[in-house]
Amino acid sequence: MKHQRHPQSFRRMWGWPIALGVLTAVGLVSALFSEGGAGDVLAWFALGIPVAVCAWFGWGKKG
Repeated sequence: MKHQRHPQSFRRMWGWPIALGVLTAVGLVSALFSEGGAGDVLAWFALGIPVAVCAWFGWGKKG
């Protein structure tokens, strides 16, 4: 049997975890280098969205 590569399966499997990782990195960098204002707002949203997604999939899907 010949092994077939599916580029869409890589994106399908790892697309959202990579996007959440990039969003977390942006939030951490923004929190480190901002002095208030829009940088703090960006950090809150960029770090809050991955937490909300984890809570949604961790607690939301029962049974």
